[in-house]
Amino acid sequence: MSAKGHLARRLLQLYTGLALYGASSALLVEAGLGLEPWNVLHQGLARLTGLTIGVVSIVVGAAVLLLWIPLRQRPGLGTVSNVFVVGIAMDGTLALVPEADALAVRVPLLLAGIVLNGVATGLYIAASFGPGPRDGLMTGLHRRTGRSIRLMRTAVEVAVVVTGFALGGTIGVGTLLYAVSIGPLAQLFLRVFALPPASGSTVVATGSPRGAILRP
Repeated sequence: MSAKGHLARRLLQLYTGLALYGASSALLVEAGLGLEPWNVLHQGLARLTGLTIGVVSIVVGAAVLLLWIPLRQRPGLGTVSNVFVVGIAMDGTLALVPEADALAVRVPLLLAGIVLNGVATGLYIAASFGPGPRDGLMTGLHRRTGRSIRLMRTAVEVAVVVTGFALGGTIGVGTLLYAVSIGPLAQLFLRVFALPPASGSTVVATGSPRGAILRP
């Protein structure tokens, strides 16, 4: 693959992945059976402020990105794009998808949202344009404190979920199902969407920092 073709594919994967990530999050919202950790917080803040969940996602993403400064993290194109594209895609999908009341509809929405989230994660991480602001926060804390990424991620996400739930965010079976399935799904689709090296290059795009799976 030529260098230009390689870059074009990376950009396509990045923005397709981010858009699908927002769409998958919207499906989880519509299912109403539990959200991924950060969207529990976003939904709680949306209910508190009256803003849409997508707008809250953008605001929170931008705020988290500011925390990169003392952590000496450097954002990439994917990091900045992540802040805006996911929130816009989430609100757009919520506007298009009709409300689901029947459990027979909500369960498939939940499952589709989780699988689509894994696909989206594989796409945008494999593009190697930098981690999302929330993943970067965790890897930055790991480097600054010397604690494991797993510990940093667990501590941050527990705090996020508890705060979001207190504000009215949705926790349920979907939250648990997402937690246990997103890692394997993301790893699968990272392999599916792994990019070949550009012509003349021996470097293969490998994705996220070690252990930093996996959400914008």
